[in-house]
Amino acid sequence: MTGFTFVTFTSQLLFAAALPIEKNVEWQPFVAQVTRLIEATEYLGSPFSASEKAAIAAAMQQPRPQNATEGLQVILDRHCLFGVQINPEMRVKVAPGPATPELVEQGWRQFLVKVVNDSGTTAALQAVSPNAISVYSQDGVGPKNNDSDKFFRKKGEALPLTDATQLWLDMQTFDQQPLTKTLSGLPLEYRIIQLYSRDPGRREAKFAFNVGQGTQDIGFRNEVDILFNCLPARLVTFRVRDENNQPTTASFVIRDGQQRVYPSPAKRLAPDFPFHPQVYRGDGETLKLPEGDYIVEFSRGPESIPQTQNLNVNQRTQEVEFKVKRWIDPSLAGWWSGDHHIHAAGCSHYVKPTEGVLASDMIRHCMGEDLKIGANLTWGPCFDFQKQFFCGALDKVSQYPYLLRYDIEVSGFGSHQSGHLCLLRLKEEIYPGGDSKDHWPTLCLNTLRWAKQQGSVCGPAHSGWGLEVKTTDLPNYIVPPFNGIGANEYIVDVTHELPGPDGKLQPAVDFLSMVDTPYVWELNMWYHSLNVGYRTRVSGETDFPCIYGERVGLGRSYVKLDGKLDYDQWCEGIRQGRNYVSDGKSHLMEFKVNDVALGEKGSELRLSQPSTVKLTARVAARLNELPNPTLQKLDYAKKPYWDIERARIADTGEVPVEVIVNGYPVAKKTIVADGKLQAVSFDIAINRSSWVALRILPSSHTNPIFVLVNGKPIRASRRSAEWCLKGVDQCWLQKEKLINAKELTEARRAYDHARTAYRKVLSECEMD
Repeated sequence: MTGFTFVTFTSQLLFAAALPIEKNVEWQPFVAQVTRLIEATEYLGSPFSASEKAAIAAAMQQPRPQNATEGLQVILDRHCLFGVQINPEMRVKVAPGPATPELVEQGWRQFLVKVVNDSGTTAALQAVSPNAISVYSQDGVGPKNNDSDKFFRKKGEALPLTDATQLWLDMQTFDQQPLTKTLSGLPLEYRIIQLYSRDPGRREAKFAFNVGQGTQDIGFRNEVDILFNCLPARLVTFRVRDENNQPTTASFVIRDGQQRVYPSPAKRLAPDFPFHPQVYRGDGETLKLPEGDYIVEFSRGPESIPQTQNLNVNQRTQEVEFKVKRWIDPSLAGWWSGDHHIHAAGCSHYVKPTEGVLASDMIRHCMGEDLKIGANLTWGPCFDFQKQFFCGALDKVSQYPYLLRYDIEVSGFGSHQSGHLCLLRLKEEIYPGGDSKDHWPTLCLNTLRWAKQQGSVCGPAHSGWGLEVKTTDLPNYIVPPFNGIGANEYIVDVTHELPGPDGKLQPAVDFLSMVDTPYVWELNMWYHSLNVGYRTRVSGETDFPCIYGERVGLGRSYVKLDGKLDYDQWCEGIRQGRNYVSDGKSHLMEFKVNDVALGEKGSELRLSQPSTVKLTARVAARLNELPNPTLQKLDYAKKPYWDIERARIADTGEVPVEVIVNGYPVAKKTIVADGKLQAVSFDIAINRSSWVALRILPSSHTNPIFVLVNGKPIRASRRSAEWCLKGVDQCWLQKEKLINAKELTEARRAYDHARTAYRKVLSECEMD
């Protein structure tokens, strides 16, 4: 539970006097601090109201800085539970603020602390209370630290029973980004304190503040007693049904009338993540909510229709029912969704004390987003803890058709500086020669060689990083810097073949990852490599919770399988290119050129001479009813990189379906994005060996079908071959210094092999 208490200024005076308004506050740094404060409240799920945000914005536009600073103080002071003053001698005193002292049972609330810092100290502001459980160690016999504040006891000194009965509160100051761990040194700033109540009813607590040992003011002026009203919470059972009235799991965002999010993100524990507004609950599971009115937004991934439902919690509330609506279900036609790149540790997940989260937490998120396949990749952070969950098979938490398996992302170790690698369908997870992450190859090709011998399906992660260009042209012929962790060494590795489990040679790289980096950067390299005859496929990923922390499955692959869903066969479908990538809001199913279907017969159609071919597909897309001009106009290099809204034609409800031949659109049809599945067809002239694909950009893209004329290989563009050749040289300039000395000779051979391959293609190309 969370939130600032928003009541009128007059009623707040009943609890405490208004805090003094500080004069002569320097305008620019104060506004900067207030801006960060607003960001922090949004992050904590406890935002200012719309009217207050408008008032804050108006105050910031005041022509006279003094009036503006005073106006901002009036608004912010209303939410202050405490006013803290640090005098020039660094003595700290505290007074109660006008915020309503209201907490919730077994939930968190956020309040502001107004800090007048006459000393200019940049120490950390510390809050202590004899009523706070967090003051004491878990065994209850001593403090958690050695501070000698009078509220602490010496280590080993028993906690008197009379004191133990008073421990009902938990608290912490919010010192994370966008705020700082210490005070700024400015004469005025606002901080956030978070309070938790174990109990309902009226409870009193004593608080004190300090900025280090011995800084408490004398005469008890650094103490304040506050009587709280702690609202009782009710246990509410969620009844969650899918479109077929079967029990299911869904995503829920729960807000009260003041837009506070429940349960509070501030202190969530897995399976609820603190960086999410939503929680996931299955049929029959529960939440504790204080009495009151709520607005609940619920959905089940991008194939469902988001809904809003009112909820009143009172003494009689026991259960609440939710029924998910779906606009499309590709799995009914054999197209199974999956995200080949999610994580249970690192980035936004906590690293300690739990070293990430468990498989049981990740499968809940997959089910709540209706993501059928979750490839849970262990990587650098927490590798030595998370590696225990790898078993070379499905994790036992899988509940068909929701399948979770641990595999590996080469990231944070080994060859990651030349491009992270997703290694799927592994039998062994650790490269020979050690038991951790510190002995892996620094040349991607060597990692791929080891993985390929196991039958792994492999591809670079977050392909666009390091391939930045300042153009919207696609394809384009600008050589990017090759200085990142995306598909950088791919420009070399795609020219190589490596032995598989049976010893037979196969492509070193199976797929490029799409959807989680800017589409121009991702697609450009892929288009060029297809143009010179390589047949790398694409697969959709989220890189949750690193690139996208919002939810799993923001980038997806939909793989066509003929029988029962199976993780290994799903990965094999990616290797064969029997899939399309999507944000889940548009779909390109049953793509065929003449009678050759995507991913079948090698995705290859052979023509004896130049001919006109027929392209067919079943497509669907769903736009929100109202356009989002901000997202439509957003630079393609800003998130979300792929989203159906970016494909919307002006302010209509339509999107274009394009035919791509050798990287360029050659035909287009518009469809109404109303969620209905519809057939499209195109007649396309093919004059030479080419690759052909469909796209709704930037929302979905099929893999290619290769049309060979007179048995000739695809040599679509001399300019693409030249781009690839220059790319090898640029990549070497960036990566040579990162390769271990023992691998340098082999690395030079690998890069020279790529140069030779592209020069050969260049000599065979007939067209620019």
